Amino acid sequence: MVFDLDMIKAHYAAMPGRIAKARKVVGKPLTLSEKILYAHLHSSQKLEAFGRGKSYVDFAPDRVAMQDATAQMALLQFMSGGIPKVLVPSTVHCDHLILAKDGAKQDLKDSVTASGEVFNFLESVSNKYGIGFWRPGAGIIHQVVIENYAFPGGMMIGTASHTVNAGGLGMVAIGVGGADAVDVMSGMAWELKFPKLIGVKLTGKLSGWTASKDVILKVAGILTVKGGTGAIVEYFGPGATTLSATGKGTICNMGAEIGATTSTFGYDDKMGDYLRGTKRAEVAALADKVKEHLTGDPEVYANPEKYFDEVIEINLSTLEPHVNGPFTPDRAIPISKFASEVKANNWPARLEVGLIGSCTNSSYEDISRSASLAQQAIDKNLRAKAEFTITPGSELVRYTVERDGFLSTFEKMGGVVLANACGPCIGQWSRHTNDPNRKNSIITSFNRNFAKRNDGNPNTHAFVASPEITTAFAIAGDLTFNPLTDTLVNEAGQSVKLDEPKGVEFPPRGFDVKDPGYLAPAKDGSQIKVSIDPNSKRLQALAPFAPWSGKNWTGLKLLIKAKGKCTTDHISMAGPWLRFRGHLDNISDNTLTGATNYFNEKTDSVKSQITGQHGPVPATQRAYKAAGISTIVVGDHNYGEGSSREHAAMQPRHLGIKVILVKSFARIHETNLKKQGMLAITFANEADYNKFQEDDNIDFVDLTSFAPDKQLTLVLNHSDGSKDTIKVNHTYNAGQIGWFKAGSALNLMAKQIAASKAVVKTSTPAVKKVSKPAAKKSPKKVVKKTAKKSSPKKVVKKSKAVKRAVLKK
Repeated sequence: MVFDLDMIKAHYAAMPGRIAKARKVVGKPLTLSEKILYAHLHSSQKLEAFGRGKSYVDFAPDRVAMQDATAQMALLQFMSGGIPKVLVPSTVHCDHLILAKDGAKQDLKDSVTASGEVFNFLESVSNKYGIGFWRPGAGIIHQVVIENYAFPGGMMIGTASHTVNAGGLGMVAIGVGGADAVDVMSGMAWELKFPKLIGVKLTGKLSGWTASKDVILKVAGILTVKGGTGAIVEYFGPGATTLSATGKGTICNMGAEIGATTSTFGYDDKMGDYLRGTKRAEVAALADKVKEHLTGDPEVYANPEKYFDEVIEINLSTLEPHVNGPFTPDRAIPISKFASEVKANNWPARLEVGLIGSCTNSSYEDISRSASLAQQAIDKNLRAKAEFTITPGSELVRYTVERDGFLSTFEKMGGVVLANACGPCIGQWSRHTNDPNRKNSIITSFNRNFAKRNDGNPNTHAFVASPEITTAFAIAGDLTFNPLTDTLVNEAGQSVKLDEPKGVEFPPRGFDVKDPGYLAPAKDGSQIKVSIDPNSKRLQALAPFAPWSGKNWTGLKLLIKAKGKCTTDHISMAGPWLRFRGHLDNISDNTLTGATNYFNEKTDSVKSQITGQHGPVPATQRAYKAAGISTIVVGDHNYGEGSSREHAAMQPRHLGIKVILVKSFARIHETNLKKQGMLAITFANEADYNKFQEDDNIDFVDLTSFAPDKQLTLVLNHSDGSKDTIKVNHTYNAGQIGWFKAGSALNLMAKQIAASKAVVKTSTPAVKKVSKPAAKKSPKKVVKKTAKKSSPKKVVKKSKAVKRAVLKK
């Protein structure tokens, strides 16, 4: 089935003309990224030569994708906007709220029992508002998107940071917060600062043990976790055309770990093959007709230094497999040096668990290469020394690899097949251990490895590698083993060596699936009711945040001065907290519990200026809010790195925190803070971070004159009577200051929608124009037809059908 074919046809028809106009205005050849961006300007946006990293630009993305954990808050916000149906193709994917414990069948059953209320809510909202719904067990959002929706030259946003995976099919796909998704689904412009451009030229060809994953592991080591911030990474060169579309997706997927806005590749034969292999031959044929517009201009790639802000070159023929970590995805170590690093750093050499799959590496190619190693272990009488889990990315992949015998191969090796979901990658792993705090090592083919992310244990040393290297380490159970050079002793006491992994991009008999897990929405959802139990622990209707008073803030208390890395996992932990993603007040009880307090080097322990005692961050902040006291959070570099979760912005806002002041922000988090009406500011002088003391009271001197490109002034009133006056920077434009003044972007949008409705009501000609086409059918007939098609009773039945369908698997 091809989704949105008419939209794709219209886009390709308009793309050449839009690119020609842009090239004329810019006055130079264009990169692929620029072509896609300029081809997606919103109708209200004037065409001009935008400044990279400077100009705020309004775009019109082609589609929106939401995963279940973030979709709850996004759709709760959308419902409050008063729009009857999404105006841009949108989907919801149930993948984050599924457990990883006992195996696919039991885990799915338990997850539907535990989160049925949320799944039914998401299904009914999707049905009502015209949103495609992928039920539990259908697969991980990013794998499902690349299999069904991604298309070369398109632009999409998604409420997950790894939305960037779709760059493997030549899209500009960007992770955002739910408020951004609401804007786009409502038909409004989506704002983004025009990105800088980083070019990565690939030469040579992968061989042996090296995989596409090693490209991004190498790039992460070069650029670090913040080196891509504010930039699109565009891959090109003869080496790029040798990589499979899903291999390209893997590279783009983990680009989120370098802070990149997104990553992408130009359209080539490999992409066309993948489109045809996933039954989208019509899209491939359309792309072939405009392929010159689906890659950068030849002059760009001939002299990349002239057209990119930074250029990196990697020879795939000489690239070694890499292992990155622990605790950060940018500590890149070539396999030839990994054993010595393990020993030198005293990392636990015994490997306890190897985990493959996830949204990053769960393609047919990935699984077939890993399965070739598992088969070798069986044939060579080797027994896996570590636990081993496999997470298929989608039901399409799972069904096909089971049909082709790969899953049984893994099981014979001792592996456990988990549900088609995120599972261990996002902390939904119920790990079998008798000591949850033991120092230990695991290795995954996932993308992130922050402390506590996978299993909640701060002492778990998590390393990231390709599925092939992960599988080899699971067989060996030893991180000092080098599969390229070393031998293993089998059950018969013989020394054996693993051969290079072998695999194929596509199943020889093609992909197959009985039930992909998709539910189309009702054509008319006006009669469908969506109700939220006011006593629910999982879902909570939203109340608007209060607008700014228009006055300077004074007497703010310092809630916490966070030291070092403070990711969205530190600000709003995942794992067991995922169950509260639709209930803002409940989930706020995890706010900043993972952040390290500068003054005592502890987590979840801050001093209250009310009591003088130390206590948990959320409880301390709730006491401040109850007392009518506003607060500020101070942080370090790249604050908010990691997931796109807007809860990390909404929770502080809900609890009464007014300001986040840091050395630098991760892009998505800064935008999320702005959208929620928070004041997100940075030090003009980073050394001023050291001036904040635990008992400070902070005053704003000139917030009343808040304006673009104008610094703000803070006075730090210390407990000894001394003061420090500091300057801070911000990146707010006039529109974003409007969000701040209104209390949130959603408040401003709702106000604009209400105003437009009032205009329509008072405009008689507009009413006549709208009503003429409907006059052909009587209102009674329309109501009867609608009620028959999608009554509330049918929605309830369908929700139960979701349960039955999941249980079948």
